Amino acid sequence: MSDVETVSVSILGKDYQVNCKAEEVRSLKQSAEYLDKKMQEIKSAGSILGLDRIAVMAALNISNDYLAESKKNKTIVNHQQTRIQSLSAKLDSALNRLNTEKPAS
Repeated sequence: MSDVETVSVSILGKDYQVNCKAEEVRSLKQSAEYLDKKMQEIKSAGSILGLDRIAVMAALNISNDYLAESKKNKTIVNHQQTRIQSLSAKLDSALNRLNTEKPAS
């Protein structure tokens, strides 16, 4: 079982203590930095007051970004699968031609 570490992260100037597996510390810190950046951007725009509202808006923005990237990735995967199937069919066809064109021994 992995060791658990307590990691301190700062979001909008407030420190939070978060427990996570040792191998997830780097990812947690990167996530916290990303969230802090998004929340700072929203706060700087000045149109939203209150930490809870800023957090909700940041969560909505991050969720929207995630869903857009996920959709884009699915499109890429589907395109690649279609290309692989096409190439596989061409290879099968070429192998079949080679097998039928071989002179009998």
